[in-house]
Amino acid sequence: VRRRPMTDAPVPRHAFAPDAVLEGGDLDCGSGLLLLIRGALDPLPSGRLLEVRSTETSVEQDLPAWCRLTGNALVSWTRAGARRSFLVSKGAFDVGGGRRAVAEAPTPAATPAPAAAGAQTVAARAAARFAFPVETPVFADAPPPPRPAPSLPPLAVMGIGSWPRPAWLLRALHERLSGRLSPEEFEATADDAVRLAVQAQERAGVDVVVDGEQRRDNYASFVGDRLQNCRLVPLVDLLPLVDDPDNLARDFASLDVPADKVRHPVAFGPLGRSRPLALHEARFLATVTRRPRKVALPGPYLLARTLWLECLADRAYASREALAADVVRVLREEIAFLLADGVDVVQLDEPVLTEVVHGRPAGGRSFMCGALSAKGESGAELAFARDLINEVVRGAPRERLALHVCRGNWTRDVAAALTGDYRPLIDLLGALEVGALLLEMCTPRAGEAEILRELPRRLRLGLGMVDQKSERIESADDVARRLEASARLFGADRLLLVPDCGFATFADNPVASAAVAERKLAAMVAGRARFLGASPPPA
Repeated sequence: VRRRPMTDAPVPRHAFAPDAVLEGGDLDCGSGLLLLIRGALDPLPSGRLLEVRSTETSVEQDLPAWCRLTGNALVSWTRAGARRSFLVSKGAFDVGGGRRAVAEAPTPAATPAPAAAGAQTVAARAAARFAFPVETPVFADAPPPPRPAPSLPPLAVMGIGSWPRPAWLLRALHERLSGRLSPEEFEATADDAVRLAVQAQERAGVDVVVDGEQRRDNYASFVGDRLQNCRLVPLVDLLPLVDDPDNLARDFASLDVPADKVRHPVAFGPLGRSRPLALHEARFLATVTRRPRKVALPGPYLLARTLWLECLADRAYASREALAADVVRVLREEIAFLLADGVDVVQLDEPVLTEVVHGRPAGGRSFMCGALSAKGESGAELAFARDLINEVVRGAPRERLALHVCRGNWTRDVAAALTGDYRPLIDLLGALEVGALLLEMCTPRAGEAEILRELPRRLRLGLGMVDQKSERIESADDVARRLEASARLFGADRLLLVPDCGFATFADNPVASAAVAERKLAAMVAGRARFLGASPPPA
């Protein structure tokens, strides 16, 4: 394959015709031009060309840097007075590829190449924040009351949430996020993946079923594709939007996943819920299983940390507190509709609570499962989290609400995850108005379970019995021994059985295969049976 290198120097004239044209006007990269470029490139096949026309001087420096970061090729660019034209290839550029070359006749001034037949022109919307039209937020006038549901029996077995996505679903997910697959086609594909995930859980013998978060790009950032005035943006596209791009670029370099492969939700206007976050998932789940259902949602503190990017030069909210108030409103409404649909357990995911007490110092930035923003002093952060969570669940039936906490789950490398026990979180966890805590406990990084004896007895405890990061399948005796030790500490009537975390927090980066996930769930079911047998498990 003959590949043409990127160039930072202007040429008299483009040698190739573009497949699409973007009129960027005077937008700079930090005011939304990159988001428009991403939106115009995504629908194009790999190797196709987008011409970006701009009158903004800074684009000369910022666009080549963005191309280097994202793996897109800047094929050539021209300058004629205040007008600039950039020819960008989606991914690596093949000089061949059957595209039409432009005649090389000299011209008195730099000019853009004529567009290829059928090329589309996209006009920039310079007036809109981040180049997106801001919608009026929509909420339900009166969320419905909860539908009754049976309480979970002691020692119920369930997954945490995510399940490894099949390769064909991942391809469909990327096609949809890039605008090359219709929502209807993607939903039909995801339905098939959910059926497989449910069948695996039922074969394993779980008591409560999840849909495996098959429709989500990851456990939390998917809201950027569901909320009003929010968009999923590749992490690298945030660089020109921030006050200190060099500092953020250094943070990206330390991530365990490629920054150009992870999309981050960005709020560019007041958040609203014109469509459900997860209700559609719960309703389809009810069509493929008769077992109790659990739906996981990102918690309000996690979303406040994720959506509040204090580094952005142009923010949609004046303060994190103002943004958090709308996050609470969205989640309260979503939970109400889930409970009204008969969902048995609604789980709030708050993994960054451990980052508050065991992560970088106050003011530092951590990726921690997608929460990119900086944090304040730990006491104030925990109080903020407590108040947000309790406001979200206020008035809902406590016995159907759970909170999940872990120490990071985006890689099998345990050295990249946090280490530290629950002691700094005991006061917070004990003050939450939920019915159950689903906690990472199988790994030594979580510390000793005895610390949890300080929690109120009203709280049921779902303690991790298998390590989702390890390929090793725990035996029934392994699980029974852990369960026996937990029952001595807390009483079997308070216990639920879960893995330490989900099996595929990030769609592209699962920590286990579907086969391993199924066998680990089955090990918990077998371990419970061993524990309930006449004789105690062997020492």
